[in-house]
Amino acid sequence: MSPSASSGPPRFAVVGNPENRRVALFQDAVRAVGLPTARIVPWRDVLRGGAGPLPGETVRIDSPGENAEVDRLLRGLTDPTRVEGTARWYERFTAAVRALGHTAASAGAALLDDPEELAVLFDKRLCHGVLRESGVPVPESPTSGPSAPAVRGWDDVRTLMHEHRMPRAFVKLAHGSSASGVLAVETAGRGRVRATTSVERAEDGRLFNSLRVRRLTTEREVAAIVDTLAPDGLHIERWLPKASQQGRVADLRVVVTGGRATHAVVRTSRSPMTNLHLGGSRGDLAAARAAVEAAGGSWQEMLAVCERASACFPATLCVGVDLLPAIGWRRFAVGEVNAFGDLLPRLTGLPGSGAEGLDTYAAQVAAVLHGRSRNHRASA
Repeated sequence: MSPSASSGPPRFAVVGNPENRRVALFQDAVRAVGLPTARIVPWRDVLRGGAGPLPGETVRIDSPGENAEVDRLLRGLTDPTRVEGTARWYERFTAAVRALGHTAASAGAALLDDPEELAVLFDKRLCHGVLRESGVPVPESPTSGPSAPAVRGWDDVRTLMHEHRMPRAFVKLAHGSSASGVLAVETAGRGRVRATTSVERAEDGRLFNSLRVRRLTTEREVAAIVDTLAPDGLHIERWLPKASQQGRVADLRVVVTGGRATHAVVRTSRSPMTNLHLGGSRGDLAAARAAVEAAGGSWQEMLAVCERASACFPATLCVGVDLLPAIGWRRFAVGEVNAFGDLLPRLTGLPGSGAEGLDTYAAQVAAVLHGRSRNHRASA
């Protein structure tokens, strides 16, 4: 089905939290081209089974995050700062988006985000496997793909790191986002373990997200957190040494819209996690491009890696690709592909991308109007 199921200009609807800035930014983009305001379908109503697409609508599925009531419906926890519950979140979220897909098909509406692709994007093990099988460069992982071994706790993590000769690895919640539950683990012989994480463990064993990155210096501390996270599912990746900018480790978030790399931002940090909410900051994109070209690399080939990652999900209009530059800015790997990785306020499109002067939301509206979402599916 085409992204615009009815003749004439699209009638947008957005599944999201009405008060969220994501929804507001998308509404701004819709109104800027003279289209009627998008109909908002609140996540809380979707999760209660009382809302869905209407005939002829073009429907954007947005993040259910940053709403305590919706988080409770998805994870079953009353405290949104808690880390646990991501397996339950995944089960309920994927069931909800699949129900939206069935409703859309029955109503003759079109989704800009494919439910089955969202199910892969929100399982890091499955997503890594799809990327690897498609030839997209990714960090080595012993938990990649649907047949990977289950990780039951710290003993399994330690064993897999040893068997795959990974003295340094990222341990991630399979269904986590925004660095929630991530540990950057370093080992050097039995009993010598350190980790960097934003997870805070209370005295009663509960885990909480913190805005402060902390260092764990004993194996006992690391094991306690990993053992608590393991029932929700864990993914392990080799920790690749990354390039730097002004003495800070650096990576890139590249937004791909309708198959084209349209926006990019450099993220730098003094910790292994470059997420902006954890103290990371935007770096110098022009300097990054200059470093790539000075190393004999190609900026366009680097962006093409991100477009290849996006092509693994041809029925999803927009994704955010986390690109990891190796030391020297010559080689790159894809760390993650994010379904809701477009929240980059005030960032305008890359030269030659077709999104010059447009933010990430305006670029998506333009892609629908120009039929690029259909072309993305066809080319893939």
